Amino acid sequence: MSPTTLPAPPEHGHVTFLGAGPGDPGLLTLRAVEALANADVLVAEHEVLDVVRTHARQGVAEVHTDSDVSEPGTGTPQLTVVDGASTTVGAPAMRDAAHLVMEAARGGRRVVRAVTGDPGLDAYAAEEMLACASAGVPFEVVPGIATAVGVPAYAGVPLRDAQGADVRFVDARTASDRCWTEVGASDGTVVVSTTLDSVAAAAGELVSAGRKPDTPMTVTVAGTTTRQRTWAATLGTIAQTLKQAKVLPSPDGGRPVIAVVGERSAPARRDELSWFESKPLFGWKVLVPRTKEQAASLSDQLRSYGAVPHEVPTIAVEPPRTPQQMERAVKGLVTGRYEWIAFTSVNAVKAVREKFEEYGLDARAFAGIKVAAVGDQTAAALIDFGVRPDLVPSGEQSARGLVEDWPPYDPVFDPIDRVFLPRADIATETLVAGLIELGWEVDDVTAYRTVRASPPPAETREAIKGGGFDAVLFTSSSTVRNLVGIAGKPHNVTVIACIGPATAKTAEEHGLRVDVMAPEPSVHKLAEALADFGTRRRLAALDAGDPVTRPSERRPGARRRRSTT
Repeated sequence: MSPTTLPAPPEHGHVTFLGAGPGDPGLLTLRAVEALANADVLVAEHEVLDVVRTHARQGVAEVHTDSDVSEPGTGTPQLTVVDGASTTVGAPAMRDAAHLVMEAARGGRRVVRAVTGDPGLDAYAAEEMLACASAGVPFEVVPGIATAVGVPAYAGVPLRDAQGADVRFVDARTASDRCWTEVGASDGTVVVSTTLDSVAAAAGELVSAGRKPDTPMTVTVAGTTTRQRTWAATLGTIAQTLKQAKVLPSPDGGRPVIAVVGERSAPARRDELSWFESKPLFGWKVLVPRTKEQAASLSDQLRSYGAVPHEVPTIAVEPPRTPQQMERAVKGLVTGRYEWIAFTSVNAVKAVREKFEEYGLDARAFAGIKVAAVGDQTAAALIDFGVRPDLVPSGEQSARGLVEDWPPYDPVFDPIDRVFLPRADIATETLVAGLIELGWEVDDVTAYRTVRASPPPAETREAIKGGGFDAVLFTSSSTVRNLVGIAGKPHNVTVIACIGPATAKTAEEHGLRVDVMAPEPSVHKLAEALADFGTRRRLAALDAGDPVTRPSERRPGARRRRSTT
């Protein structure tokens, strides 16, 4: 049994100092996820709260640091707490981290104190550990990916190679003159933690200490996240490079950056090794207008391409107005009325599953009944329910494809000639007509209703109409109509991707130019097609010697050529 699952003495509680890494949620360790799942109280810095809270159990008490407030003269992080102990209404009590962590641990509670990067490199975390030790509060440390190591890896900047050069890590905020002199006299790689508006000063310190002005330098901001951006220059030109890129001067100059200095961070080398920022949809804000349940797997796929998916439900699913028909069909399923049941959507699976749970039934009720699924996602939902479908279309994943593979009714081999078809209230008649033509009787039952969802927040609507999104994925004609109806028409710089010809036609009827079309009607193929579009767009910019930009960064009103993939 690992330390994160050992029962802590109730009188003392237990504290886990946890490294949340540089920013990419995927860099959390398995041990970190385990500790978060067992936490009663989560104390996290603002920068990593969203990274760790996903893995915390439901109902965990959350406390996060206020990055704008520090103890006068010390820079010690403070924690804002709004609770019953606050003495002033509307004015939360300000307590230092060490006292708060120990207070949270009282009464046997398990506390996770999450910090950016690795707690072993966090001076404040060390102070809090000492305070716990002095107070007799047991604690443990779960290491994380250090920012100074993880960010260069994501920027494509190796810190060492076969020659084994020395690597020095410098925090520019606390570095002494002696420190600058030592790294300036060295020919090894230097990793400098600093801020955007202090990069030039750090470069100047290294040049003054003996480094040549033409020594290569890379600067990365928002490392390991989809906002990451890296500039390659030299110690002597970095200030001009940031100015020409219109990065500085900026009100965001205080943002932390990681700078790597040395021959092994040469721009030519980074061009070969920049695996993260060269992803096909890196940094693209992609609108996913589907129901929230349906959007999850698609969003995961988009993230793998470097995109930032933004889910906007355009369709809400509600129970049928008259549930009696569905209730009779489910009872008939149990009593042997049907030879087949056909599922045409994940929502249909969900509707039947909920009705089963209402009656105290489970997947065993499908014994002796053949099950069909319209596609892979619907089949996956059935398998999650404990049912393996007997029929999934071998070709087109649609009602038409299902009919093409469906066997005709044979009175010799099929003792029952009836099919149960639970589906949406607005579904087409393609499947029903096809099954009847094959000799089957069909109980076409409304299992759920699809209604237009509520409008998204004003900020999202403005981004849609103002060109704030780089792309939008339309997976059906109804998503086109509903998105335009609840949020307005996407701006003409936004890349429009459609799942098939019918959806593309609806988009064009609404005045949208379709840039990408899936080679087959599958949401995953649609995401792949958008990634291919992004790759070609990136390569075209590089071949032309132009900077790689996102569609939302293009000049408003610029026309695009239609492209289908």
